[in-house]
Amino acid sequence: MFKFLLVCALAALVSANQDPEVKELISDVLPDGFKSVLVLDNGVVAKSSGDEKGNINGVYEWISPEGVSVKVSYVADENGYQPQSDLLPTPPPIPAAILKSLDWIKANPSKE
Repeated sequence: MFKFLLVCALAALVSANQDPEVKELISDVLPDGFKSVLVLDNGVVAKSSGDEKGNINGVYEWISPEGVSVKVSYVADENGYQPQSDLLPTPPPIPAAILKSLDWIKANPSKE
């Protein structure tokens, strides 16, 4: 499923730009996994590698219409898809009152 989504995302990136030229294309299937690299002349780069257990490490990047370089690295393994990027939203910090109440609960466990 993940590989299908990655291919669809790359196809969308490629089709959104006018006729990009492929600068590098590597797609190797090895006995112990795979390696894939796609580099286009418009700044789109996608690299991934995986092992025989289905674990995948990769990175993809492109230049947004605003001119911002977008880079996402990811791991896909038994814990699911785990992207990392400066542009991904992050949760707000836990309020101090909640942290204080959690500490109190830890210090005063229920008697049952």
